[in-house]
Order: sequence, then structure tokens, then C-alpha cells
Amino acid sequence: MRFNVNISRSSMKAARREVSVLARLATDAATAKRLSDRLAQALDGVAAAVAAFSAPAGGWTVEIHFARAPDRAAVRALVGALAGARAGRRLAFATVAPRDWVAASLAGLPPVAAARFFVHGAHDRGRVPPNRIGIEIEAALAFGTGHHGTTRGCLLALDRLIKRARPRRVLDIGTGSGVLAIAAARALHRPVVAGDIDAVSVAAARLNARRNRAGARVTIVPASGVTDRRMRASAPYDLVFANLLLAPLKRLARPVGALAAARGRVVLSGLLPAEVNAALAAWRAAGFLLERRLLLDGWATLVMARRATAAARA
Repeated sequence: MRFNVNISRSSMKAARREVSVLARLATDAATAKRLSDRLAQALDGVAAAVAAFSAPAGGWTVEIHFARAPDRAAVRALVGALAGARAGRRLAFATVAPRDWVAASLAGLPPVAAARFFVHGAHDRGRVPPNRIGIEIEAALAFGTGHHGTTRGCLLALDRLIKRARPRRVLDIGTGSGVLAIAAARALHRPVVAGDIDAVSVAAARLNARRNRAGARVTIVPASGVTDRRMRASAPYDLVFANLLLAPLKRLARPVGALAAARGRVVLSGLLPAEVNAALAAWRAAGFLLERRLLLDGWATLVMARRATAAARA
């Protein structure tokens, strides 16, 4: 069985405590993956977990698990707008017993290989291939298990970047589970500063860093954007990750630019392909040029370089 799971970061805590309503749609693979990605964005801030998975008998199913009873007409309208009116009409609702739906959605996820990195759950601890960096992420603690196209895009970008250079200082904005910060620390043996606005994510990332023998190198702080003094104290950064959404990525262009080293790179993700030009405009205005673009599972990851650095490489 294959999975594609998306969970709103701000909904994690409530979604783990209680879920009372399940919305389910049977559809094809392409629609299921596209819909789960877009629903995760549209439901940001709502106590909901979204999962898409293949059924043993064929076809795919999208499930939305709500912590509180939703406005069913509004949910139908949202699904209809994202996947067509017929999909909205076919959406089925059911009242279910309270359950840890986040953990249930993520339980049994297969490991993810992204170049030198191998992201896995505890159940696959013994399956890490030789010469790979295994990163164990406990499901349901925070956003970022490696399965989402944005996280994998960042891991692939990291792998390619460190083949050419060895960044000395790394910053991860919106760290979620901490997977990117842990990957950078494990691969580079360098200090990493990571931040997240969500207290659940901060606690989970700290736990994951210790579990992955990176706790001594990864400093995780509660922060919105780059406001924490520890982030500023460790600048300038040779490498910055920002796996967020379009609006915060645009807002952070100049503040991050002020913290980036003269030859620094910034890896941006959390973007739909249609949003790339808007992100590029903001970051070009802050002094960066596009060095590489990755498209994965309907999401874009951008590697941006300081304008002088990019010109020198041309």
C-alpha cells in the first residue's frame, strides 16, 4: 500500500487528541495526490489530517480526519473547487470514534530514499542501506517525515550542494520534525540552527535530533521567521532552508538575505509550480538568483544563490 500524507502543522496537536468526523473520497492516483497536497495547504490552521493511499483492490482514497465537526457544505465546496464538482458531490462523511488519526495515517509508512539520505520510521531501523545516512523520524510528532515532495526536494538539493562545497553554518526556518536540520548536521558535521513557530514541532525536532545523534550539533529554537537572537548570533549562514508557503517565503526574502553569507545558498520549498515566479521576484529583489529548480510530486524546490556568486559561476 502506498501513502501520501499531508498534515497541517498548526493542526498537529488537536488532530492527535481527538477526531470526530471523517471525510472520504475514492478516486484515481493523480487526483488523490494532487488533492491531498492542495487540501493540506487549504486546511492550514484547521485541526485536520489529510491522507491519500492506494487501496488493495485498486484505486486511491483520500481521507480528511477532522478534530471537530466541520461545515460539510464548505468542505464539499473546497474539494469541488480543487478536484472538480463531481468529486465534491461524491465526498462521503462519517462520524468516527476518537482516535490518534495522525499516527494512524502515518503508521507503517515506507522509508524514503533521497540521494544519500534514508528517512525511516522505527519499524525500518534495520533497513538502512550501507553508505546511506539513516534519519529516524517518529511519525505523528511534527510535519516532515520525508514523504512529502517539498521535504524530499530539499534533501536532494542538500545532497547536490554538499558535493560542491561544505557549508560551515546552516539555518533551517520552519523546521517541523527537524529532518532537514538533522540531515545537514549528520552530513556536514557542522552546527545547525533551526526554528519553528509551533511549540509541538520544536519539542519534536529536539527529540528527533537526540534520537539521530545530532543533538550536540542542532540548536532548535521557538521562532517566527528569523526573529530569535540565537539565529542572528550564528550568522552569516552558508546554507539556509525555508520549507514554508509562498506568503512567508516572500516576507522572509530580505530578512534571510541579511543573514546569508556572501557566497550563501538558500533552498526554498513549499511552492506550487504556479507560485514559483512570485517567489523568484521577491528573492531576486533581495539579491538572489535562481541556481537550480526541482519539480517533485507537483511541488517546486528552488536553490537560490547570492547574485555575485551566481554571476561568478556563469
